[in-house]
Amino acid sequence: MNAEELRSLQTPIKARYRETPESAFVTLSSRGQLGSESLTCRLETGRALVEAGLHPMAGGDGTWACSGDMLLEALVACAGVTLKAVATALGIEVRGGAVIVEGDLDFRGTLGIDKTIPVGFRAIRLRFDLDSDAGEEQLVNLLKLTERYCVIYQTLRGPTELTSSISATASH
Repeated sequence: MNAEELRSLQTPIKARYRETPESAFVTLSSRGQLGSESLTCRLETGRALVEAGLHPMAGGDGTWACSGDMLLEALVACAGVTLKAVATALGIEVRGGAVIVEGDLDFRGTLGIDKTIPVGFRAIRLRFDLDSDAGEEQLVNLLKLTERYCVIYQTLRGPTELTSSISATASH
């Protein structure tokens, strides 16, 4: 896809969102089923069935996907797609490359061993190693715009309102 094809694809969408801003709002959702005999949560991704469980450093055996890995994978996917779209729109040729995300996590917080250790990632690093002839200025702009328009990046950067609730229904 080139810049003109991307523009022709997105122009009517952008026009619709400008004319009727409410049409740009969507609530995405995900649903999982708790494992009845194991410490897992099974979710359908739209493409496959994924069963998430405890990370080996929290007592899992490595059989199941780790939700922390899935969070980083979501960032890789979103940032990669966003970078490609921005590069296309700017006319920057990106022949290929890699998107690498690393996240630092201290399991003492997650396991309640040390209450002073935060639960969650302490730091997340996103890196792009591109096969491109783009100059330094183009790369800086590409990174800036990728960060700006990547949904997962901006969500993690926060602050994002997050709420939770719980209910139970007895089944006998």
